[in-house]
Amino acid sequence: MDRTTAKFGILVGGGPAPGINSVIEAATIRSRLSGVTVVGLEDGFKWLMKGDHSHIQSLTRQTVSHIHFRGGSILGTSRANPTKHPQDLSTTFEALRQLNLTGLITIGGDDTAFSALKLAELAQGRLQVVHVPKTIDNDLCLPHGMPTFGFQTARHMGVSLVKNLMIDAHTTSRWYFVVTMGRKAGHLALGIGKAAGATLTLIPEEFKENGPLKLSHLTTILAGSIIKRLAQHRADGVAVLAEGLSELLDQEDLTLLGGVERDEHGHIRLAELDIGKVLKETVTRKLKHHDVNITIVSKNIGYELRCADPIPFDMEYTRDLGYCAAQYLLDGGQEAMISMVDGRFTPLPFKDMLDPATGRTRVRMVDTESESYQIARAYMARLQSEDFSNPEAKALYAKMLNLSPEQFQATFQEIV
Repeated sequence: MDRTTAKFGILVGGGPAPGINSVIEAATIRSRLSGVTVVGLEDGFKWLMKGDHSHIQSLTRQTVSHIHFRGGSILGTSRANPTKHPQDLSTTFEALRQLNLTGLITIGGDDTAFSALKLAELAQGRLQVVHVPKTIDNDLCLPHGMPTFGFQTARHMGVSLVKNLMIDAHTTSRWYFVVTMGRKAGHLALGIGKAAGATLTLIPEEFKENGPLKLSHLTTILAGSIIKRLAQHRADGVAVLAEGLSELLDQEDLTLLGGVERDEHGHIRLAELDIGKVLKETVTRKLKHHDVNITIVSKNIGYELRCADPIPFDMEYTRDLGYCAAQYLLDGGQEAMISMVDGRFTPLPFKDMLDPATGRTRVRMVDTESESYQIARAYMARLQSEDFSNPEAKALYAKMLNLSPEQFQATFQEIV
């Protein structure tokens, strides 16, 4: 590569995540130290898809200095999707050529990774493309044990919020239903719930094998946990719910959550579906039917986590990723996602990111067979099979609900 004529672009796609600015800073400084010009492309693919290449920033060592401390993105971001229509992808590539770019670093989640892959395929070597995996959902298929950047900061902030809610719940004798981000996978919800010691956590992976998820099933699980806690003389609790549960809901139940809106990638806007509020109402109604009165408050957390200043883990991790992304381009690399394994840079070829069944980028799910998940389940206050085989416990729970033991078992055993 002739570094005196090389020119790299950096863009950010998808939702914000702590550490974006750190990637931008590290990639810019590494490139500039080698004499390569760097520009920031504003608002992801939004303007490029329209053939507009004027929304750019010149990135220098001075302009990016110390931005790794800050949340958000100095380049903005968007969910604009150039892969929906072939013309959009062609227009995007042509706009990049008009900027005389020789290399492109994309920062984003699975959808941005897929866009980078398709752009690289179209370029056929005329543009080097590398992707830096970013999402607080932690659902990109990275090597085992490696989180996506931003996840650890989001979990850290989420634990702090849930801890405060746990204290409030205990002080005021109430329950909180806390809905966290996580479109398809429950990593963030489980990470927050397990670390904070929440009363229970519900994630999509727990229900994926059983067909459409019924709202009544979730209602019964939560009502059962509340009864179990009451039997332990505790009228308080915090349930952490992954927003991705909404995507598994039976279509008839989904309508109860409000109008279904979709983004540019065809995903349901889960933030618009208030599953916490609906579950608060259904659980309250179910318990009142049995003369059990409990105060439940629904709370969504997610936007509070996305633009937080990164914790040291994510600051260091993202500086490594940004440096390696630039170095990979400088060394002539392309068509890969940037990853670190045991402290060593490991490029993951774009072709290995695809799920053969869907043709889309692979999604990493929580392994519900793992010891880590089983430990989390063991600490949750949930009705278990032993509760139904213990006559004393079953009689106590039934009495609290004004039911016979047989009626209690018939109503609640389905959730075990």
